[in-house]
Amino acid sequence: MFAKLFSSSTYGIKAYIVEVEIHCERKLPSVTIVGLPDSAIKESRERVTAAIINSGFEFPLKKITINLAPADIKKEGSAFDLPIAIGILAANGLVNISKLNKTILLGELSLDGTLRKVKGILPIAFEAKKKGFTKIILPYESAREAALVEGIEVLPFANFKELTSYLNDQEELFREVYRNEEELEELNNYAIDFADVKGQENVKRALEIAAAGGHNIIMIGPPGSGKTMLAKRIPTILPPLTFIEAIETSIIHSVSGILSDEAPLVNQRPFRNPHHTVSDIALIGGGTVPRPGEVSYAHNGVLFLDELPEFKKNALEVLRQPIEDGSVTISRAKITLQFPANFMLVAAMNPCPCGYFTDPNKECSCNTGQIQKYLSKISGPLLDRIDIHIEVPAVRFKELTSNAKTENSSAIRERVVNARKVQLDRFKNTSGIFSNSDMGTKEVKKFCALDSKSLELLKMAMTRFSLSARAFDRILKLSRTIADLDNEKEILVQHISEAIQYRSLDREYWGR
Repeated sequence: MFAKLFSSSTYGIKAYIVEVEIHCERKLPSVTIVGLPDSAIKESRERVTAAIINSGFEFPLKKITINLAPADIKKEGSAFDLPIAIGILAANGLVNISKLNKTILLGELSLDGTLRKVKGILPIAFEAKKKGFTKIILPYESAREAALVEGIEVLPFANFKELTSYLNDQEELFREVYRNEEELEELNNYAIDFADVKGQENVKRALEIAAAGGHNIIMIGPPGSGKTMLAKRIPTILPPLTFIEAIETSIIHSVSGILSDEAPLVNQRPFRNPHHTVSDIALIGGGTVPRPGEVSYAHNGVLFLDELPEFKKNALEVLRQPIEDGSVTISRAKITLQFPANFMLVAAMNPCPCGYFTDPNKECSCNTGQIQKYLSKISGPLLDRIDIHIEVPAVRFKELTSNAKTENSSAIRERVVNARKVQLDRFKNTSGIFSNSDMGTKEVKKFCALDSKSLELLKMAMTRFSLSARAFDRILKLSRTIADLDNEKEILVQHISEAIQYRSLDREYWGR
């Protein structure tokens, strides 16, 4: 009395196939699950028992052994409820599983037999197709997500009884055909726009440069100056999300269970805004069973850190690897996992503890020592990875009440896309570099050559403003992006001049 079915689970953001083996024998009734199950799987005994009985079947009073293979990988989640329940009935001759050839079964069972949504469907569907499976049986709520993978038949069911009736040919299956065209049509539609922002034209310009070159940026300004409002609109001017990028991002969100029920595909560039109390594990990823963190949820999008100096020092320091490498590596005793984390870092902070050091209308109550201590919370190595420092002044009443039309996101994004095309052409023969911000020392020397006037201006600025050595390459990279936005092949004096303005935190009067 034996049955074998196939299911799947995820480890990190990758899926693997799990063989669900059920053996029944006439001994003292018991249910044992082996194969490194977690608590949710162990508790499936009660869910499966109740679902089988409430679906009109008699639960077999036998010794039942359930093996989840491979046995050396930790299994977690409730998706094994469905294959376990079907396997128990099949091993006792109550269900015909001849239709389940090359089929993956997934689904959590409620006590009345209703099938509930499970997470990680998207990477599982890709892995099932890769391994030669042709069908996937799952709850209705998970069907749209699985249907994003072409070449595998999606069979959704509402409850356990409906599935057993289908397997035993007691009723014909009528199912909706799921397609991904609707999800594709919704890509890159945003409800917010840069046209909503009053004033702050210099900041908008800095954000455009950041988007065009893939540069990280920090905004410094008093409370209420619009830093958060501006940051939330950055995804609207980034290059449109491609379908491949949408799938990459959706897989990360799928394994974490944060995909929207209405949208099985991430159709906009992610914007993640963790609170400053976030732990380093929540930010970077990890845990006993490693999970992605905020940096991975922001993959192909924006990670916004508001009130940057208020974040824990450990949390900020772990950002250095993903900013540099575009990925996160988490090592455990038996396995090493890598999560993608290619994001644009956008940070915001007040210029001092009270927030009004640069505000002309309100007096700052902080002394020089307090300001220096506040700014020193941002370490040099982290600041070294932020290309643009832009001051965000308080918005004047005249600008707030103005009815003048401001440039919308579409117009800005068009210039950004054109600049990115120039960079892709420039770096087509350079491995691993796709934008100006990715350039190393070798590429900076090759693509950021300056004439004598530009060199003299840069020398004067570094001396006058006490700019650090790390600012030198940043200014060259920024000037290269500004030149790309101006469709200039060479970096001109005005490009260097503008780039120098975006190094506020390196200047002497900020206490660094």
